Amino acid sequence: MPKRSITLVAFVCFVGATLPGATRQVRAQAASDTYPAAAPFSQYLIPAKDSEIALARSAAPASISDGAEVLVLTQDGYTTAVKGGNGFVCIVERSWAKETTDSEFWNPKVRAPLCLNAPAARTYLPIVLLKTKLVLAGKAKLEIAQALKSAMDKKELPALEPNAMCYMMSKQQYLNDEGTHWHPHLMWYVPGDSDKSWGANLPGVPAIAGNVAEDRMTVFMVKVDQWSDGTPFAH
Repeated sequence: MPKRSITLVAFVCFVGATLPGATRQVRAQAASDTYPAAAPFSQYLIPAKDSEIALARSAAPASISDGAEVLVLTQDGYTTAVKGGNGFVCIVERSWAKETTDSEFWNPKVRAPLCLNAPAARTYLPIVLLKTKLVLAGKAKLEIAQALKSAMDKKELPALEPNAMCYMMSKQQYLNDEGTHWHPHLMWYVPGDSDKSWGANLPGVPAIAGNVAEDRMTVFMVKVDQWSDGTPFAH
C-alpha cells in the first residue's frame, strides 16, 4: 500500500488523504487552491465563548475534558478560557493547523476539536500557537512555512515528547470540505518519518499513519466506534 499523506489539526488533526477519497490530495495539487487567501479573521472566530468551550471539550469524554484546560481563539490569539487540573488541554484548531501546501489551509469553516495530553500540550501545541501568531500577523503561506522551518532549525520549538497524543472524538468536528465529520479517533504525534514502526497502513492493521513533513512528525491514528458523548459512530 502506498504511504498515505496527512495534512494537519495535529490535525490535525486533519486527516487529508486518509479520509474517504484517497485521490483528494492529487486533485488538490492539480487544481487551484479552493481558498487561495485568508478570509477576514472574524470568519475564523466562534462568536460565543461558551460555545467554543463546549466544542473544545467535545473532543474527549467528559471524564477527561471536564478537568482539562480549555483554550479559545480571540482577536489576540488563543487564550485560556478555563483552567484545568488534569494535564489535558482542549482546543478547537482552525484550518491553518494544516500544512501550508493544503488547498484548505485558509478554509474558514474548519473546526477541529481535540484534547491533548500533557506531553502533546507541551510539545505539539506550540506549533499550532506559532502558526496562529503568524496568521494574526498577516503572513502569507510561504512566510508561515519559512518561519516554521526556521523555528525548528533553531530549536525554538520543543522536540516532541514520547506518548504525545490527543483525543479527536467530537461529533461536531469539521475537518475539511470533503471529510467533514469523518470518524472519531485517537492520534499520536511521533518525531520524523516513523510509520513503519507501527506497521501502519498495512492490510488488516487498524493504525493509519502519515508523515507531516512540514511539522517533522508522523501522525498515527486509530479509529474508535463511538463519539465522545458515548453515542455510536454510524458506519
